Amino acid sequence: MNDSSWGAPPRAGSQAGYWGPNDHGAVPHGPVQGAAPAGPAYDAPEAQQTRPMPIVPDVPAHGGNQDDDRGAARLGGPLFQDETFRDETFRDATSHGGTFRNETSPAGAFRDETPSAQPPAAVPQNPEPMPDAPQPASAPQKKSAGRDLTAAIGVGVGLGAVIIASLFVVKAVFVGVIAVAVVVGLWELTSRLQERKGIKAPLVPLAVGGAAMVVAGYVRGAEGAWVAMALTALAVLVWRMTEPPEGYLKDVTAGVFAAFYVPFLATFVAMMLTADDGALRVMTFLLLTVVSDTGAYAVGWRFGKHKLAPRISPGKTREGLLGAVSFAMVVGALCMEFVIEDGTWWQGLLLGLAVAASATLGDLGESMIKRDLGIKDMGTLLPGHGGIMDRLDSLLPTAPVVWLLLVLFVGSG
Repeated sequence: MNDSSWGAPPRAGSQAGYWGPNDHGAVPHGPVQGAAPAGPAYDAPEAQQTRPMPIVPDVPAHGGNQDDDRGAARLGGPLFQDETFRDETFRDATSHGGTFRNETSPAGAFRDETPSAQPPAAVPQNPEPMPDAPQPASAPQKKSAGRDLTAAIGVGVGLGAVIIASLFVVKAVFVGVIAVAVVVGLWELTSRLQERKGIKAPLVPLAVGGAAMVVAGYVRGAEGAWVAMALTALAVLVWRMTEPPEGYLKDVTAGVFAAFYVPFLATFVAMMLTADDGALRVMTFLLLTVVSDTGAYAVGWRFGKHKLAPRISPGKTREGLLGAVSFAMVVGALCMEFVIEDGTWWQGLLLGLAVAASATLGDLGESMIKRDLGIKDMGTLLPGHGGIMDRLDSLLPTAPVVWLLLVLFVGSG
């Protein structure tokens, strides 16, 4: 900062006296030449009036142990060229257009005049943060089942009544129930594939071939089921040829997958029904699968902490899997001992273990499909359950496992 910012230089030949402190803070006993310009306002030697200096707050601007005179007005001008400011507040005032004019009177008055307002009071730079008020502890949240249990139980009871009535009255009626479930499941699967992925698996040959597959398995056994499966796949290939070739490969691939996944696996339920005690075998199959799902849900909901497959199905836990295995093995031992003719309890343990494993894998498999499609349920036909495919996910892969083990344990009957 140059001298011009401190005011005008003294006029030549001025003899006005300046009564003020020198560099060492002492008051001289004689006039100081050239300290301030002379003029009419300063010619009266009798003038004894002085202007009081501004009151500066005594609070340190930056904290710490500053000198007591920090922030006070200091003398400036030609007599004090080598002094530097010690007050950052006054430095800012002069650097933004303000001007200090040091004027003295013969009586020793000293005035500080600035065109701008007085500098604001100093504010601490880093105030201490106020401690947060203690927050009340939130009430523990209750676990939610995630579905409408009332609707789910009601639908489950209704489906069970239809299955039991058709299963133990006329076997052919139950075959029709299987065929209807297959057709609806194929409709849900192909609809979601087209909506989410743009894959147009032909529904007509799949529905006709799927229903024929179930009937062929019931009438002709495994041989009839394999023939119907081959014919259904061929029908899918031919049906898709009536449309443009774009996307042909992905459409027919999805169609063949759907034919195997839904109707072919369901055919093993129809083949179980052909045995003399077929109704009891089907009931054992359904009961074990339902008990496995129920055990996994109940134990996992209550005690589940360790995720089983978080990338596929975050809701499934290892504790739930142990619950599924335990429940299925107990019920399997009871069924093989008291329901299935010539069965033993240890066979039931193995059967229950296999059912728990296949049902869990089937559930995870459909979870992979739904995650790939970006959906939660395959449909909304069954309140509290989702769609038909959401109920068939664990039944379909379990059907061939139960059919095979029962044939090995007690024969085809």
